[in-house]
Amino acid sequence: MATAAASSSIIESTAVQLRRIRVLKERIHHHPPPSSSSSNVGPVVYWMFRDQRLRDNWALIHAVDQANRLNVPVAVAFNLFDGFLDAKARQLGFMLRGLQQLHHEFEETLQIPFFLFQGEATETIPSFLKECGASLLVTDFSPLRQVRGWKEEISKRVSDSVSIHEVDAHNVVPIWVASDKLEYGARTIRRKINRLLPDYLIDFPTLKPQSRKWPSTNRFIDWKMLIENVVRKGAEVPEIEWCEPGEVAALETLMGNNKGFLTTRIKNYSADRNNPLKPEGLSGLSPYLHFGQISAQRCALEACKVRKVNPQAVDAFLEELIVRRELADNFCYYQVHYDSLQGAWDWARKTLMDHASDKREHLYTKEQLEKAQTADPLWNASQLEMVHHGKMHGFMRMYWAKKILEWTSSPEEALEIAINLNDKYHIDGRDPNGYVGCMWSICGVHDQGWQERAVFGKIRYMNYAGCKRKFNVDGYIAYVKRLVGDIKKRKGQALLNNKAKQLTNIQRLHTKAN
Repeated sequence: MATAAASSSIIESTAVQLRRIRVLKERIHHHPPPSSSSSNVGPVVYWMFRDQRLRDNWALIHAVDQANRLNVPVAVAFNLFDGFLDAKARQLGFMLRGLQQLHHEFEETLQIPFFLFQGEATETIPSFLKECGASLLVTDFSPLRQVRGWKEEISKRVSDSVSIHEVDAHNVVPIWVASDKLEYGARTIRRKINRLLPDYLIDFPTLKPQSRKWPSTNRFIDWKMLIENVVRKGAEVPEIEWCEPGEVAALETLMGNNKGFLTTRIKNYSADRNNPLKPEGLSGLSPYLHFGQISAQRCALEACKVRKVNPQAVDAFLEELIVRRELADNFCYYQVHYDSLQGAWDWARKTLMDHASDKREHLYTKEQLEKAQTADPLWNASQLEMVHHGKMHGFMRMYWAKKILEWTSSPEEALEIAINLNDKYHIDGRDPNGYVGCMWSICGVHDQGWQERAVFGKIRYMNYAGCKRKFNVDGYIAYVKRLVGDIKKRKGQALLNNKAKQLTNIQRLHTKAN
């Protein structure tokens, strides 16, 4: 569908490296190409999806740049889907609160209008392009099937006078530049990425002011009602309190003076990141990276500045931030079955099938697993951490998924349950990292064959005793118990406060009536 990268004949000049841009659809000129000052060239629209930020955003930089080159206005459009991949209050609340801040900043700081649509993007985006007479649609990149399907459909639905450019604003090295094939593992992609980093791990250019403003409109977005609606509808998985949404909070988490990762916590990263009892040893950036509220490239640039002081910790962080994240995008981009047994390597699929009928010591239903009703207190703690806190420690995610394989009737069922629970409860769920994490644990993706055993076959095995050797298992279980107790206590207090407020309002109404 797309050309591998934009050619300079299509894009005359841009502040963005050409290989970061792909032309999904080329505008067909029925007349000689208009000059940049021509009045019959329509505006530029940036359809924001995965990269929800104003700063350090290659897609936005390209959209503004092209608008200025054509001497036309630019706008940002965001489409809110009704429960994309079954997102609940936890994910949608976080996203919408971030977008509310973004909307204000776009309009107040840059005077770029922000349009919010609800419904199917395959209808709302083409309809808006037609209404405003746009000549160029810029979009950011996602490797997920659904998003790619929408782009294909939108390309068919828009008129021939509209070009569509896709910009990889999420990965440091654009996915199609890093590799043109499905990579076997970190070892094979690391070399390719590291070779390209000098070209792509560069500072961002300053976002230029627009040369022409969008005509003023009487748009109003009722964020309060919108957020209340999604929080009410998705109340089954409530919002989290420990992570504040938005770009400002994201940058504070990265490099704030108080508890910033690079300013106060990086020194312990290599030693503490695999210890579930030390959550502060992790960067805490995954929710922001998932929603694109911070750029991975910005995180990498800032980390490089402190590498002299903490070389080992920074190298370990960059491995996770760049190599592992981009490996996950590579898998989801080049393997269409990234969330099913079909996506496993042949050896893994064969070994899992060979052992599919092996006797399981325990068999649990999805409901029992969801409610943490297993005989394993460590697994139960990790499940409760995810359900109530919204984020399970990275080391525990591996153990958690592998146990689901051990306790369900087939690898297909195990994968389906793991992905469903991961996407439902994790603040950073519905993400290539999550799919690859489940595929690594259950299907051996990006791993090798190990000694054969019942149920697992040659898939890497993890058990309670192994965890006990690595960290204080009882300490972790006690930590989660306290964490969940505190969350429930605060929730109960909030409900009491709400009831008290309601009673006060009823009493006021009675007093007025009398």
